[in-house]
Amino acid sequence: MRYLSYLFLVTIIILWSSCRNDFESDPSTGNLQFSSDTIFLDTIFTNIGSSTYSFKVYNRTDDDLTIPSITLEKGESSNYRLNVDGIPGKSFENIQVLAKDSIFVFVETTTDITNQTNEPEYLYTDRILFDPTGNVQDVDLVTLVKDAIFLFPSRDNMTGEVESLLLGEDENQEEIRIEGFFLDDDELNFTNEKPYIIYGFAAIPPGKTLTIDAGARIHFHEGSGIIASNTATLIVNGEVSTDPELLENEVIFEGDRLEPNFSDVTGQWGFIWLTAGSTGHQINHATIKNGTLGILMDSNDGSTDPTLTITNTQIYNSALFGLLARTGNVLGENLVINNAGISSLNCSLGGTYNFNHCTFANYWSGSSNRSTPSVLIDNVIFLENDVPFPLDLLEANFTNCIIYGNNNLELGFIQDPNKLFNYKFENCLIRFDDTRNEIEDDNPLYDFSDTSLFENVFLNENIDFKDSANNLLQIGEESFANGKASTPTSGTDILGTPRDMNAPDIGAYESILFETMDN
Repeated sequence: MRYLSYLFLVTIIILWSSCRNDFESDPSTGNLQFSSDTIFLDTIFTNIGSSTYSFKVYNRTDDDLTIPSITLEKGESSNYRLNVDGIPGKSFENIQVLAKDSIFVFVETTTDITNQTNEPEYLYTDRILFDPTGNVQDVDLVTLVKDAIFLFPSRDNMTGEVESLLLGEDENQEEIRIEGFFLDDDELNFTNEKPYIIYGFAAIPPGKTLTIDAGARIHFHEGSGIIASNTATLIVNGEVSTDPELLENEVIFEGDRLEPNFSDVTGQWGFIWLTAGSTGHQINHATIKNGTLGILMDSNDGSTDPTLTITNTQIYNSALFGLLARTGNVLGENLVINNAGISSLNCSLGGTYNFNHCTFANYWSGSSNRSTPSVLIDNVIFLENDVPFPLDLLEANFTNCIIYGNNNLELGFIQDPNKLFNYKFENCLIRFDDTRNEIEDDNPLYDFSDTSLFENVFLNENIDFKDSANNLLQIGEESFANGKASTPTSGTDILGTPRDMNAPDIGAYESILFETMDN
């Protein structure tokens, strides 16, 4: 009998529940609250989807509410997409919110600027309307959409295979290819009229020159980059900017995600690859940021002139190396490199290097700890089974340079004694604090008293960077580097500031006055 009573009660509850919509609630009457009344979806490129943004809709009353309708003002034609409380779409009916509870609304967009305007930028807006036929409330949606020039590999219509570049053969004589394409002749001048978006590796054909004008913006999709093939040349003609934040005349290389959350994320794209046999590269007033590497340089062109001349340039936030040159011939002046997962500068497998008024720092704070120095110089690499492959380090001269970071030892050498290993540091400020006795006492490579190797070199003095964690490597007036560079000198620093002819500063920047000292 007790069992039959229980069964009857359960049946009544089920029947009663099936007669309810969900729970009894009142229609909203303009009493919703929002975590934000305007959602800025930041800047996107035409036809590239945005990140997903969200906000919360609150019912702060003591009653359960039903929102009769939630819809985009532009309806189904809107370029925004919504997800309301787990349901995707552009319009929704009878959305219920419990008393003292909330729901999430997610928003994203993909917009084709060519359907909207002929201008290079377009502000695309819409509104999310809550109860539009009653007590309407709204949340504004705002997105800046930029037009761009897209460069990408072609796809074979018959096989569906994506165009690729042949890099050589492996030990089994199998071809080594990467997804990429050769630039056509009419694509060999990047202007500043529109940003460029590159998918895959854009290769400069043999014997050709890619010229990039001042103010150009080059964006790379994940795993993309630029390759200078044999006898090809890269010329970057940036100019000094009047606004240090906008960098309006700088040439900027970075990823294709423009949201603020991606502004300093490492490894978003590949690298600029100067392959063996490429020649005559010149990079001036450029910013290269957030790549796997900044610049990868293989060998040199065999000339006594530098294969790469790099001036007034910044390389930041590289997952591996800022500049990795293997048997390179590099001339650098007013070059700044910071934040790399391994080393900011690696002069590897010998070569010829001359750096003047450069700042090489490494304040890497990634997920993996960095054990390598900011500047690493070697004349050997090790092949399979630890077989050494050495080449001559003809010269590595560092003059008026800062070498610093958050490790104790920010300068390192790896020498094969069977090959030349020539280097000299003059008027340089270096962090090298061997308190843990990591270097053997009799190692002649680190004999800072040897003036043939180290002349007027200062160790572990106050650096006084403005904000090293955020790549602001200007030095303050308290920096030991002030007035310690060799004289006489001429020219300007990386920002175009004239150097003090009588007492120039070490590093890429002349000192400035700032209120706080972060380091």
